[in-house]
Amino acid sequence: MATVIDPRRRMVRRQIAGRGIADRRVLAAMEKVPRETFLPEAMQEFAYEDTPLPIEEGQTISQPYIVARMAEAADIGPLDRVLEIGSGSGYAAAVLGELAGRVFTIERHPALAELARARLRQLGYDNVEVRTGDGTLGWPEQAPFDAIIATAGGPRVPEAWRAQLAVDGRLVMPVGDTPTQQRLIRLTRTGPETWHEEEIEHVRFVPLIGEQAWPEEHETRKPRQPSRPPSGLHQLIRAAEQPLPNLDDPTFASAFDRYADRRVVLLGEASHGTSEFYRARAAITRRLIERHGFSFVAVEADWPDAFTIDRHVRHLPARPGAPPAFRRFPTWMWRNTDVEAFVEWLRSHNDGQPAERRAGFFGLDIYSLADSIAAVLAYLDKVDPTAAKVARERYGCLTPWQHDPAVYGRAVLSERYRACEADMVAALRDLLAKRLDYAAHDGEQFFDAAQNARLAAAAERYYRAMYYGSAESWNLRDRHMFETLQHLLAHHGAGAKAVVWAHNSHIGDARFTDMGRVKGELNLGELCRGRSGEEAALIGFGTHAGTVAAASDWDAPMEVKEVRPSREDSIERQFHAAGLPRAVLHLDVPGELRRRLRSPRLERFIGVIYRPETELQSHYAEVELPGQFDAYVWFDRTTAVTPLPTAQRPDMPETYPFGL
Repeated sequence: MATVIDPRRRMVRRQIAGRGIADRRVLAAMEKVPRETFLPEAMQEFAYEDTPLPIEEGQTISQPYIVARMAEAADIGPLDRVLEIGSGSGYAAAVLGELAGRVFTIERHPALAELARARLRQLGYDNVEVRTGDGTLGWPEQAPFDAIIATAGGPRVPEAWRAQLAVDGRLVMPVGDTPTQQRLIRLTRTGPETWHEEEIEHVRFVPLIGEQAWPEEHETRKPRQPSRPPSGLHQLIRAAEQPLPNLDDPTFASAFDRYADRRVVLLGEASHGTSEFYRARAAITRRLIERHGFSFVAVEADWPDAFTIDRHVRHLPARPGAPPAFRRFPTWMWRNTDVEAFVEWLRSHNDGQPAERRAGFFGLDIYSLADSIAAVLAYLDKVDPTAAKVARERYGCLTPWQHDPAVYGRAVLSERYRACEADMVAALRDLLAKRLDYAAHDGEQFFDAAQNARLAAAAERYYRAMYYGSAESWNLRDRHMFETLQHLLAHHGAGAKAVVWAHNSHIGDARFTDMGRVKGELNLGELCRGRSGEEAALIGFGTHAGTVAAASDWDAPMEVKEVRPSREDSIERQFHAAGLPRAVLHLDVPGELRRRLRSPRLERFIGVIYRPETELQSHYAEVELPGQFDAYVWFDRTTAVTPLPTAQRPDMPETYPFGL
């Protein structure tokens, strides 16, 4: 199916061909073999990520690039006999099976060998034979071999392998003086007793265990876990970061006055369910609005829901028939006590302001297809019933999917529904063509209707792209958020300034993360920098441990989950080791600290889903912090947000935006 093959093709194009692997047979083999088949079920969603992954028996499956790199270095022909040492899950053996005439693979763990054998048999690799045993001794009865590949690192090339390699044969393996730091080499047998060795690159593999390699104790020895990272980076951070007072302290947000002259200040979060992130953003935003004249807040939320909040905070009449705000999963993301407190502050602040200076609250996101269509039709019913009839016909092609739009992506495979895109664009074009007439009735209501029409057109493209699982669906979403922000700035006039609340993954410049480098994704922060340059400030947030409100799967119930302490190799661990409970590091730092921070490190990203059991694969990615953000706000321990009830509260009026 396209949903499986397309990620595999992208993996080959970006991770393998994009890094210089040019052998067409190797690229074709990597594109053909389903890596997910060779992974435990919990790891299958990460099959085409650019990383090694854990498999059964405490072992790992190699990074796809390394599998391709070793196969290309071995220069395997279609009639070659190949020996592989370290079958693991069987994935590399399957790739070799696509390239060679016969493959003989040895695995020292019996349970892994049996799993590899079953998987290879299931996929029809009859030319691959799996054996359990000491791989360092080779497979003498099947020798000589045209190529030998080892997926574990030893102190030297075992003599048994040298003896079993044919003249002109190629041996590819990691070698090194320690069990974990090696050089990947290619050894070519040029004659009965002559050899040519080449170094390919530095690598890190699991140790090669056996009679002619490392003793078994190297596999079980665990390194001592240092209490602080040994690099000293945390000391440089401690010297440069600025301590922050308690969140309730009126001076908390004064550290962010340096960004008051920016046109857009983007405030992130490392999770969608952490109270300290919401409260800090609220404190910073209050100061930017009160003291520095910022015009509005734009959040990672659906436009119609946020519009309901906006009418409330600006003391405007509620839109007739508007549904209660934030009733779609994940309700706790915006329906929580911290957001409610900020909304009520904003309403109180606006009460003493003239109408034109009241700060608004707007949504940037793309998911509200049904509500946006309903809002456009309700508006046209009021100002232009004839146009409303035409719009209903155009929006009709999306009617079956308005409440389950993800299914739409599959439907567009049929010719009948491909015209929906043109209908969405036509509905928007007609609305904008009459902007002067419509705006004369009520400029605010016209702007709302126009934005909902834009959203419907963007959502149609988004759900169509989402079916194929490509980076394009992410890119469409963030482009829509960026364009919505630009429309808001233009609507508020010259000199307008905005605060944005969104996840770190949206506001940190994607070019300095795995999102951009590996996945081909762009984001809101990158687009804002491209448009506004230094007029945009990107401020990220992080934490070491605590609790978070999150679900285990999409549409699953909210849980309060323990956040695992940050990994030793993460940027969060460096800030934890620096020792401050709350701090901000402005990343325009010079010299050694900036140089050290530019070395890629892991950073944790928790959305509405948190899966601690697969945290490395699910929630960490490599970043360069000074490129990603202009500042990084740190809370060492954090707590989950408190969700608001999802039933109507008896003490609240029906028009209250958080009612149901």
